[in-house]
Amino acid sequence: MLKGFSVYGLFGEYDYNINLSEGYVTFIHSLNGYGKSTVMRLISDTLRGNIDNVMDVCFERMDLRFDDGSALILENGEPPLIQMQKNEIEEEMPIEELSNILNVLYIPPDRTVINCGDLRPALETYLGRLTCRLNDAKENDRLESIPKDGRKEYNDAELEFWSKDLKAKLDFIKRAGIEPDMPAGYRFPPSRFEIMRYRRDYEELAFSVEEYVKRYYELSESTIVYLDIVNDLLVNKNIYINENNILSVRMDNGAALPLDKLSSGEKQILIMFYLFLFEAEAGSLVIIDEPEISLHVGWQQRLGKTFSDIARLRDMHIVVATHSPQVIHDNWDLSVELSVDNVR
Repeated sequence: MLKGFSVYGLFGEYDYNINLSEGYVTFIHSLNGYGKSTVMRLISDTLRGNIDNVMDVCFERMDLRFDDGSALILENGEPPLIQMQKNEIEEEMPIEELSNILNVLYIPPDRTVINCGDLRPALETYLGRLTCRLNDAKENDRLESIPKDGRKEYNDAELEFWSKDLKAKLDFIKRAGIEPDMPAGYRFPPSRFEIMRYRRDYEELAFSVEEYVKRYYELSESTIVYLDIVNDLLVNKNIYINENNILSVRMDNGAALPLDKLSSGEKQILIMFYLFLFEAEAGSLVIIDEPEISLHVGWQQRLGKTFSDIARLRDMHIVVATHSPQVIHDNWDLSVELSVDNVR
């Protein structure tokens, strides 16, 4: 994971040396014009291997420090010099290997429109992707047969306990509208008597259920958490997944509300948390620039806690670039300023 970064000669003016917080979230703030957004894009483009974008930025050098003690050193030039430092030994790194260092998701301030070859409304595009994923999960509900090689062996008591745990996970997955096509004639979880009588069949079934849970648990968890977060913020309305796996909005009085009739702030909430939960991989770095856009102060104050909860759930680190003290709220111990004192 990224633990800090240094940027030298940004715009020919500024040197920055920033350590990220030890928690799941770091807030970075500064006055306008000191390159906060530029640095966020620079880190993201470097870790995604977008060197053409990196070279368009006026800076001399950037160091990215990781929690394993290694550091990526990038010196701007024609061509740029890229080195990975480990144990005080520097080795040149090919550009194509940059994207293998760390998964990163960058969420820009202008996030309501995305470029997919043409400009499209982001919210409708993202929710369309979610519908496709849920449809795929429902259509592929068959339990797979698992090869015996390398499987763990369970005694009767362990198999009974394991099956109960798997059933609890299946019940959770079902909350997202996803469930497997279970074989007829078998109760799951089985009783101890059923295990004793049909042990081989239930052992095979348990391994198949385990594979299904691994396949769809994260999608289901993301869907459930997404609905919970957004509905906790929305006023006089709620979102839900309808029978066609389409995210829909309903007013408290029962009236349906089209997505395009949501306020700009409500759309921002739906977009931001979709990206966090469905586009960011577990263990990744997520950089979000100006999450406060179009949001009421009350919502801004709740963002930090929600970001931290999501990061903990997915073992991510979230870097928040913001102008809003309300977004930082009572988390100033997790904040870092790009200070004017660092001017050359």
